[in-house]
Amino acid sequence: MATFRFGQHLIKSSVIFLQTELSFAIVNRKPVVPGHVLVCPVRVVERYRDLRPEEIADLFQTSQKVAKVVEQHFKGTSLTIAIQDGPEAGQTVKHVHIHILPRKKGDFARNDNVYVELQKHDQETSEDSQRKWRTEEEMASEAAELRKYFV
Repeated sequence: MATFRFGQHLIKSSVIFLQTELSFAIVNRKPVVPGHVLVCPVRVVERYRDLRPEEIADLFQTSQKVAKVVEQHFKGTSLTIAIQDGPEAGQTVKHVHIHILPRKKGDFARNDNVYVELQKHDQETSEDSQRKWRTEEEMASEAAELRKYFV
């Protein structure tokens, strides 16, 4: 597996669990819920409107495959699938990406709180918040588990 650029970040192959010609899927450094993953186009594109038709098709087909696996693996009963397109929408990485979050009954007191958490999950920079970030080893382990579904 190759290493990819995710906006301003370089993503190690160890955290990539699926790649196609035009997309790749990665585990999240600071998941909102267990199993929160991202699906991104290979080409670094800041806004959804700038994706090519073939990139959109591949991104959504890949997202559908990933969503099915993540829901099953993490024993979810539903999914939240979201794109934050632009800074006012909460996008912090200047690279289109789809958030896929497996959901369970009662995982948030108010169902829509998932969006509040999604918007702030990677913006917090306090020392306490940084402790919640997963290690490379934790992320690689999860990616290895998920990779098995796609061989």
